[in-house]
Amino acid sequence: MSIDPQVQGTKTETLVVEAREAQRRRRPGRVQRIGDHIRREWQLYAMLIPTILWLIIFLYKPMYGLQIAFKDYSVFRGVAASPWVWFEHFETLFSNDQFIRALKNTVIISFYSLLFGFPVPIILAVMFNEVLHQTFKKTLQTVVYLPHFISSVIIAGIVITAFAPSAGIVNTVLGWFGVSSVYFLTKPEWFRPIFVGTTIWQEAGFQSIAYLAAIAGVSPTLYESAVVDGASRWQMIWKITIPSIMPTIIIMLIIRIGNMLEVSFEMIILLYQPATYETADVVNTFIYRQGIQGGQYDLAAAAGLFNAVVAFVLVMTANTISKRYSRTSLW
Repeated sequence: MSIDPQVQGTKTETLVVEAREAQRRRRPGRVQRIGDHIRREWQLYAMLIPTILWLIIFLYKPMYGLQIAFKDYSVFRGVAASPWVWFEHFETLFSNDQFIRALKNTVIISFYSLLFGFPVPIILAVMFNEVLHQTFKKTLQTVVYLPHFISSVIIAGIVITAFAPSAGIVNTVLGWFGVSSVYFLTKPEWFRPIFVGTTIWQEAGFQSIAYLAAIAGVSPTLYESAVVDGASRWQMIWKITIPSIMPTIIIMLIIRIGNMLEVSFEMIILLYQPATYETADVVNTFIYRQGIQGGQYDLAAAAGLFNAVVAFVLVMTANTISKRYSRTSLW
């Protein structure tokens, strides 16, 4: 007796479907899987509780106050009782010459910091990697890392002293060449170079640690193969080291772009003065003057919210472009 192939194929297909359905019914649901995972790893989640509470109390709960950017806020009436004015504060901001000036200065200073400051930690990391004498290498790293751990107040004091018109080291050196003393910190055209250079000096060494860690993860066999092929140290840097740490460079660049409007507030407050507002006043110092000194909390909140939205857009844009063209991204 023969079996119809079509009937046999239909039965086989039915059995496969039934087996898959039975397997699906036996498979635990998503909620059950999450519950099982939490029960297995409850110690780890217990350790996360303090961090989660900190985030809720100090980061998410204050977001309730963002609504004052859309209200005619009064300290006596409180956030809830203050009347809504919607986008009136934003209209005031963009018609305020001081805010436009601060926004322009923020973009310019951030661009200079990105252009001149971003490559420096990469160069330092590559240079440290090429130093073979361990004692000299560790001493040099300590000297370069040290400014990051010094208070911004002390750093600002060093800068003010160095550029002082009478006994500052910069004017003393200029005097050797017959150049008259210049009070650099009162000259608007000199504030940006001084600020960017100070920031690079203070942070570049510490930022190079991330790139040093990435270089440490490069396989030594790549360098051994390059030596066998007769490659020079310079060729190994360009052909092995830089391409190997490129994902780290891209990630750090995305983060840096997202923080473009977050210029070092403390350092500017310590170094700038009314004579240099023209080139030194940034969004954060504008918010400080309007909110803390002027008591216009609603206007300052609007400026801060604008700052945050722009930063979010920059991060999303940089991440999308990086993901599309380099296949490296934050998420």
